[in-house]
Amino acid sequence: MKTLETLSFDNTYAALPETFRQRVSPTVVPSPYLIAFNADAAKLIDLDPEEAKRPEFAEYFAGNKLLPGSDPVAMKYAGHQFGHYVPQLGDGRAILLGEVRNSIGGKWDLHLKGGGQTAFSRMGDGRAVLRSSIREYLCGEAMHALNVPTTRALCLVGTDMEVYREHQETGALVTRMAPSHVRFGSFEVFAHRGQTDEVKTLADYVIGLYFPHLVAAEKPYLAFYREVISRTAELMAHWQAIGFAHGVMNTDNMSILGLTLDYGPFGFMEDFDPGFICNHSDDTGRYAFDQQPRIGYWNLACLGYALMSLIDADDARAAIETYAPAFNAKMNSLMMAKIGLQTSCDGDLKLWQDLIDLLAVAKTDYTNYFRILGNFDSSPDARNDGIRQRLKLAPMADEWFNRYSARLREESRTDADRREAMNQVNPRYVLRNYLAQVAIEKAERKDFGEIERLMSVLKHPFDDQPEMAHYANPAPAWARGLHVSCSS
Repeated sequence: MKTLETLSFDNTYAALPETFRQRVSPTVVPSPYLIAFNADAAKLIDLDPEEAKRPEFAEYFAGNKLLPGSDPVAMKYAGHQFGHYVPQLGDGRAILLGEVRNSIGGKWDLHLKGGGQTAFSRMGDGRAVLRSSIREYLCGEAMHALNVPTTRALCLVGTDMEVYREHQETGALVTRMAPSHVRFGSFEVFAHRGQTDEVKTLADYVIGLYFPHLVAAEKPYLAFYREVISRTAELMAHWQAIGFAHGVMNTDNMSILGLTLDYGPFGFMEDFDPGFICNHSDDTGRYAFDQQPRIGYWNLACLGYALMSLIDADDARAAIETYAPAFNAKMNSLMMAKIGLQTSCDGDLKLWQDLIDLLAVAKTDYTNYFRILGNFDSSPDARNDGIRQRLKLAPMADEWFNRYSARLREESRTDADRREAMNQVNPRYVLRNYLAQVAIEKAERKDFGEIERLMSVLKHPFDDQPEMAHYANPAPAWARGLHVSCSS
């Protein structure tokens, strides 16, 4: 295990030409203190968890001291924000502290959010507030536990420094981790400027480090594009299957590794609504829940355009047409598992799609309903009244339940075995916005215990955890009007 001073840095992105980044050190904050530490994430970089007990820990991950071997930079990128191209964005409030190699050869970025102004801050203060930092810290780990590709979170550091958003708030810093933070917009910034050499340099860098199996391909850049398409399609299917809305699917928030990146105004579905808009700033509903697969395709088209100096146009068009089949195949696989089917028959696609339509009409709690569905009794004379009543649509639902019961009887496994399998894919717990809000409000009073309690629940989302059952409750009345926006 490593100490803070002996982490094995290999700063490949900082070694790229200056046009890709700005060398910058985080700006010092007053009296930083550790709010939360994720020992599971620390293992990814071979960091001894005991290091979190040192007073220097908060200093390092507030940016007040530089980790030996680190080489901090702000990454340059552009992006389409709400459909409009912005020529230069970049890390305006985040700094890539460095890249750590672990003992098995894995590489992990240490990316500090809230580290102060950079050349890309665009008149912003470069800081992050406590509420947004808590939400990112919790959700990255929640998604990982749900088996959704995502960035991770190492720690959360507080400071009594005040930050102004809609009003004066407490500042904080979160250190997130990922093999890479290169985005679709990392290519766009150079492509739209006609800097084709830089596009090639970045593509060669990304393929060599993260897609080495493609280096010897006949058309490595096309193969890279096709793999990003596949990973993005599968990510979109994961989001839809668990009822997660990202809220800001700008191209600068899209990972070339197919990771969930940049947790801002996200939301997990409660009362099911296909048009759910989790971002209060999204006036047109561009990033509504049911639009996410379409936006994934749109963003990939933007990436394809950025790679046109490396890929034949006809090849690129053929590649992106693989998106829909990849998304549909993954979505069908995930949803079949969610309703407890292990074999495939004609009509299965319509079966789960009809259930989604019923949930939408009944506005039933998405997460809880799939969990409860695991208790369905498939015997011919079973009534399953409790499960039926939750849809509140007996005339429409009865026909579906009859089809479902008959279909389950065609499977070879018992109801008990099916229930166990369904409970491994249908979570009992997700990070509902009101749960995050409770943790935030307590943290603003310097009570950080709820962050740890909530994290412990979210790390085991498929377990019943009877003593924590209240964390599975839908939002109470006071939380129904909660709004999150781009400042969240």
